[in-house]
Amino acid sequence: MLLIKIVHTSQKLAATRSRLEKIDILASCLNKLKGPDVETGVNFLIGRIPQGRIGIGPSILRDIYPGPGAKEPVLTLQRVDRVFETLAALKGSGSMDKKRSILVSLFREATKEEQDFLVRLILGELRQGALEGIMIDALGKASGIPSDRIRRAVMVAGDIASVAKSVLEEGLKGLDRFSLKIFVPVKPMLAEAGDDLTRAIEQLGRAAFEYKLDGVRIQVHKMEKEVRIFTRRMNDITSEVPEIVEAVKDFPVRSVILDGETLALNRNGFPFPFQVTMRRFGRRLNIREMRERLPLTPFFFDCLHLDGEDLIDKPAEERFSLLGEVSPARLVIPRIITESPEEADEFLDKAIKAGHEGLMAKSLASIYEAGNRGKNWLKIKPAHTLDMVILAAEWGHGRRAGFLSNLHLGVRDPATGGFVMVGKTFKGLTDEMLAWQTRKLLELEIARDAYTVYVRPMIVVEIAFNEVQKSPHYPGGVALRFARVKRYRPDKKVEEIDTIDTLKKLIKKQGNSRGRTTLTP
Repeated sequence: MLLIKIVHTSQKLAATRSRLEKIDILASCLNKLKGPDVETGVNFLIGRIPQGRIGIGPSILRDIYPGPGAKEPVLTLQRVDRVFETLAALKGSGSMDKKRSILVSLFREATKEEQDFLVRLILGELRQGALEGIMIDALGKASGIPSDRIRRAVMVAGDIASVAKSVLEEGLKGLDRFSLKIFVPVKPMLAEAGDDLTRAIEQLGRAAFEYKLDGVRIQVHKMEKEVRIFTRRMNDITSEVPEIVEAVKDFPVRSVILDGETLALNRNGFPFPFQVTMRRFGRRLNIREMRERLPLTPFFFDCLHLDGEDLIDKPAEERFSLLGEVSPARLVIPRIITESPEEADEFLDKAIKAGHEGLMAKSLASIYEAGNRGKNWLKIKPAHTLDMVILAAEWGHGRRAGFLSNLHLGVRDPATGGFVMVGKTFKGLTDEMLAWQTRKLLELEIARDAYTVYVRPMIVVEIAFNEVQKSPHYPGGVALRFARVKRYRPDKKVEEIDTIDTLKKLIKKQGNSRGRTTLTP
């Protein structure tokens, strides 16, 4: 199939907000995909490169895009896929020049429409509303197979593209090969952001509330005495975390799959920052030494399989009960079940005082929707707000095409009298806010490049966020986590916005409140 067919499908997806229309558009395209084009096409349509990271960043793309291109579409999906395969394999000295040369050739074969699509695909910014859930429904429509059957296959396969190929080529029979298997990781279930505890209870009713840890997501598989550990990206890290293997291998079960998190605790039992816990990962050497300095503790919160029986279709309350029978209490995440906002609020206070991020709220009736971000799991954190200034904004894509969307946020630097960038966000913006800020920012434009409009720092915006963390990516050395626009503040002068010193104090305060400011051997 020609790439332009995928590009036009993407454009149609971006042009509609209707879920049903998106499903129809995708189903029509899926019915035209054949052979190896199926997996490539499905990946591209959900905004994903099959090879993962191919080592191409904005700086390289800025050099070649926009550039001269083909007048007529000639690029095929397989041609693009082979180029991505080559780019992913190139490493070492001189590789960046080779990658640039390969991309230049590819972009010369691409039309202007295809160039724009490829840039957004490579940068992971193909925001067209074709999420995996919609793709599953589209596969159901294209194949005539119930979506829930396909969804379950995707859960256990961990890869929608391979399921799509089986479904479109073999029909219902093709799903038989997808089942939960020990030592084959599944995608983790994800959570949506919740507003507050009261609304969570209004939405879920009587629910489970758990400590929300700022650790590394792990999936533990055990068969007899063999144990293997996987990350949320389904990478095998068994050799890196021997203490978790030792903690699980003697569980009184023959086979089990557990979902949880692991983190490093200081001598007082408080969690270290996420960046400290991450020092344990990606290592092949000195594992014993690092284990002694920074031991990891697992905390499990779900049980997906037990002694030959898959549990992902069981209600959460039953899975939680079975987890309590499998794991010692000290390795089960702190949890209460309640419908009282007051009781949940007290539990939130305990979580914060214990050094954790907040709470997870979970429906007791929910099944385990692997790889899905549903409304049955909510993450609830106390939020901070600060006044900041807009330094620049990036052009949006998909539904936000034509609008300045992703805001560059700055605070005052008392030492220089200027401003320092501390993060970006495109979240929290209504359609009205997008239109207003685009018009206003263009009035304040001082420079631009292919993606970004730089402006005079005159617009004050109130930003909500959950945490400040140290970061080498921004000039101020700090960054915001989960930043979103709360409102614009035309009533405030730029001289009144918060300072970089305020953010640095917040980092120190966070560390002190959690008892985790230093790495204690």
